[in-house]
Amino acid sequence: MTDLLKELVRSWEGEAVVTKYDRPTGTWIFIALHSTALGAAFGGCRMRVYERPEDGLEDAMRLAEGMTHKWAAVEMEFGGGKSVLAVKQPLTGGDRAGLLRRFGHLLETLGGRYMAGVDLGTTPEDMRTVNEVTSYVCGADRNRFPIEDPGPFTATGVLMGIRAALQHRFGDESIQGRRILIQGVGDVGAPLAHMLNDEGASLTLTDIDQARARTLADELGAEIVAPERALEVECNIYAPCAVGATLNATSIPKLQCDVVAGSANNQLSESDDANRLHDRGILYAPDYVINAGGAIAFGMMFKGMRDEAGIRLRVERIRDSLREIFDQAARRNESPLVAARKRVDRVLETARRQS
Repeated sequence: MTDLLKELVRSWEGEAVVTKYDRPTGTWIFIALHSTALGAAFGGCRMRVYERPEDGLEDAMRLAEGMTHKWAAVEMEFGGGKSVLAVKQPLTGGDRAGLLRRFGHLLETLGGRYMAGVDLGTTPEDMRTVNEVTSYVCGADRNRFPIEDPGPFTATGVLMGIRAALQHRFGDESIQGRRILIQGVGDVGAPLAHMLNDEGASLTLTDIDQARARTLADELGAEIVAPERALEVECNIYAPCAVGATLNATSIPKLQCDVVAGSANNQLSESDDANRLHDRGILYAPDYVINAGGAIAFGMMFKGMRDEAGIRLRVERIRDSLREIFDQAARRNESPLVAARKRVDRVLETARRQS
């Protein structure tokens, strides 16, 4: 383990980090357990090429903390955890399957302290491969998880969050005629675009895969913009639905939006970016609240819910959570991120007192 890896672990406030080097594929496996105060850790497994293994570990840690905040903010009894498979290059076929099975064996040794699911770079089929060697995986068993893809539920939650933000910002939650920029039109951004289009939004789409953006734009009659120009598009809602850290001290001054409300994890490069948005009068929907729909859906299925309509109703309560957060932030003239963190801290402190 490098000195930087050691320092990241030493400085982290989470509960534990499990690290393994997969020699056959040259992959670093990281499982970060941030908090189990509310219950066993539950969070996705990300597979991605990183410039350095340390970047994969840092990503796992940040995402695990985000999952703690997510579960607490929506008051569900799960803990925060995340796993990262930091591959040297994209894997397919036997190499990919072998890595996933070895990851599954590692999950099995944790005895249920952490449950994995799909995330950026992994698929329901990948989770079925992991499920061959461990039961501590979500979305693989069709009897237990009849809905395999959390993306549309995440998109539903973002739609609810956009409505809450519009109501708070403009006094009217109607999407009709609102100008909305979606950055990233993959598993969440694409269904979100369809939902917004159905409600009469004026859409602009962008994606690093410009052909994908063009195909969806042609289908919906939307505009497209090059990724490097996306942040400067004048719009009511900027919805980041791809990679995180697009909001920082350099990019925030360029924004031409009223609201930031999207599904990407870790949208802020640092917590001070929330204050930068607040100072500019841009309403920020904390990412770990607005993007909780997929997690809520899988969490409910894990607890035995099979009724899709019932699951959707629970996801739609994200709108109520964000309304409360926006109102509290406004009363105290603070960023919604500060209000959301106070909500998280209250829930976690109550759980610790009761344990």
